[in-house]
Amino acid sequence: MLQLLGLVATLGEGDAAPEEPESGDSADEEEPRGRGQQRHRGGDFSAGFVFAEKEAPGAASGAWAEALRQLRGKRAAATTLDEKIEKVRRKRKTQEREAKHVEMKGENTEMEEDETKDKESEEGSGEEEEDVESQYSSTDESTLTKADTLKVKERKRQKKVGEMETERFFEDASQYDDNLSFQDMNLSRPLLKAITALGFKQPTPIQKACIPVGLLGKDICACAATGTGKTAAFTLPVLERLIYKPRQAPVTRVLVLVPTRELGIQVHSVTKQLAQFSSITTCLAVGGLDVKTQEAALRSGPDILIATPGRLIDHLHNCPSFHLSSIEVLILDEADRMLDEYFEEQMKEIIRLCSHHRQTMLFSATMTDEVKDLAAVSLKNPVRIFVNSNTDVAPFLRQEFIRVRPNREGDREAIVSALLTRTFTDHVMLFTQTKKQAHRMHIVLGLMGLQVGELHGNLSQTQRLEALRRFKDEQIDVLVATDVAARGLDIEGVKTVINFTMPNTTKHYVHRVGRTARAGRAGRSVSLVGEEERKMLKEIVKTAKLPVKARILPQDVILKFREKIEKLEKDVYAVLRLEREERELQQSEAQINKAKKRLEAGEQKVEEGPERSWFQSQEERKKEKLAKALQEFDLALRGKKKRKKFMQDTQKKGQMTPEERSQFEILKSQMYAERVAKRNRRAKRARVVPEDEPPSAAAGPKRKKQSSVFDEELTNTSRKALKQYRAGPSFEERKRLGLARHRKGGNFKSKSRYKRK
Repeated sequence: MLQLLGLVATLGEGDAAPEEPESGDSADEEEPRGRGQQRHRGGDFSAGFVFAEKEAPGAASGAWAEALRQLRGKRAAATTLDEKIEKVRRKRKTQEREAKHVEMKGENTEMEEDETKDKESEEGSGEEEEDVESQYSSTDESTLTKADTLKVKERKRQKKVGEMETERFFEDASQYDDNLSFQDMNLSRPLLKAITALGFKQPTPIQKACIPVGLLGKDICACAATGTGKTAAFTLPVLERLIYKPRQAPVTRVLVLVPTRELGIQVHSVTKQLAQFSSITTCLAVGGLDVKTQEAALRSGPDILIATPGRLIDHLHNCPSFHLSSIEVLILDEADRMLDEYFEEQMKEIIRLCSHHRQTMLFSATMTDEVKDLAAVSLKNPVRIFVNSNTDVAPFLRQEFIRVRPNREGDREAIVSALLTRTFTDHVMLFTQTKKQAHRMHIVLGLMGLQVGELHGNLSQTQRLEALRRFKDEQIDVLVATDVAARGLDIEGVKTVINFTMPNTTKHYVHRVGRTARAGRAGRSVSLVGEEERKMLKEIVKTAKLPVKARILPQDVILKFREKIEKLEKDVYAVLRLEREERELQQSEAQINKAKKRLEAGEQKVEEGPERSWFQSQEERKKEKLAKALQEFDLALRGKKKRKKFMQDTQKKGQMTPEERSQFEILKSQMYAERVAKRNRRAKRARVVPEDEPPSAAAGPKRKKQSSVFDEELTNTSRKALKQYRAGPSFEERKRLGLARHRKGGNFKSKSRYKRK
């Protein structure tokens, strides 16, 4: 019935997942493709039920377009990275063609006898050149089209620990009415109209559980799988509250905090669309966008403010008319990320400045101990809504893993290149651990002829938004990103997520693979697992609800791509050199322009306004960054001698081998995991009311705690004990307690002296 009406059914909690066909007997299984074969755009990803922004064609009124419009006036790079890659590729092809032509010409001049033969040989050489290229591609084709092997990984039986069930920290409201609809939630007409306009038919489980509780004004700590509509789950009750109780003065009443700029823009977009038929105003305050425009918007007192912690604190300390004393609702999206060590000081400052009489809501796909700590501090009688476990992946996600042998760590780039060239050619997100590796993969894949973009913290805000826009518009097929893109981003039609290395923790893995298989669609994740990462793989296999598969690539395919990458190394460094030269040129131009302005101004000082203040001093910020940053590769090596040796070796080499690059990525993850483990081992903060600890497993008969001698003497009321107490301690006891008088150098003298006396 739903299919006839053109609707997409929402999945229930008890619904069975659609079975993915096996690799051998499926028509739509992604087979390795050659270069000339036609790409097949995803059939599983029909446009239907989406949480992302819908814009009218040709309209530039969306949040993404507005953010790009603000950044359009800013200075951009002279040429993009793709242009540099294309320039180097053209140069390489020209050189190869010329080299072949010279070689052929040399052979032909030796064999030529007359002009006619010379012309014939030239024509033949041109044909032969084409034949060589076609022969090269055909020999490659036979190797590249070899099918990968897929095996189902066996799952070992695990003991049910029941961590979440044993803890009774929150009032639990995870059970919900499965027949509940949006009309049954007592929402206002403007909200129901907006829900219909966005195409939401039935609420998802997290929405059914959270919206009624949120409308009661209770504090919430909610956990649900990625792509299940958490943004609408916290936005709808907030909007209903604002519509029901209009503001008396222009003040900000709702604050939504997000960890990344792109997620902030997305949440702002969804909020604007849900509030489009009401008079509620929204404001976006994230880093990278124009400060003055945000200050002007904040002065008008918007109802809802979506912000990142750093930019919010900047406005609180530098915009006199803006404050948080009137905040009625505080929402932390991706709460576990907001409360980790990197945002710790900023979150303390924001909560200190917020109103104490407020409703607080925490939302994430993974809940950690840090969230519980904050919940104990700032939530009042909170309701715990865990629709999914904190390690559950999306219901229709197919998980695959590729084993990397101990002596083959340098093959990771070759394996990823083979996957992207042969099997997964479009709608792919590739996650790396470091910004440097993400940039390198962009260059390597670009030189292979793939349409690639990158998204990480080293890019300007314009470049980040432009990369996202191009990926959404299908202008690029592969988006290489760090964990900055792993949280909350809803990009329609992502078929595959590839992990270059396993992420820091299992929870990071859940968020990464959550970029696909969203809103009830199918998706696939492929992760490369080395020997040092197998522990995390075992945890994932244990918690997986669907069968987990192992993908095996033919070894000759991997060797072919490794050779190809080695040949491209010169081109990679040529692109990096072009980038460095352009960057130095821009810095020189900026210095020249600055000097010109000073000369034009003369001796008169140019008034630039007061400096922007921060809640920490420069020294405190520097100390915090040094304490928490995962800085250099050598910090991961234990011991001064190892670090010194590594630094000397890298200085001599000048460049890292593929094995060293892969080890660098893995060590970054391990360092983070070590820091998290160390943080968890710290003693918990003392509470007025002790937390209910889960009953620990009995490790055998409990030993009775031995009471001290002092306790025994104090509580013993027998006649013998009283007599001994009146007589005082004996010499032996005084000697043991250090009360004997005759000492010399801290040692007792021999007993013969006392015997003679």
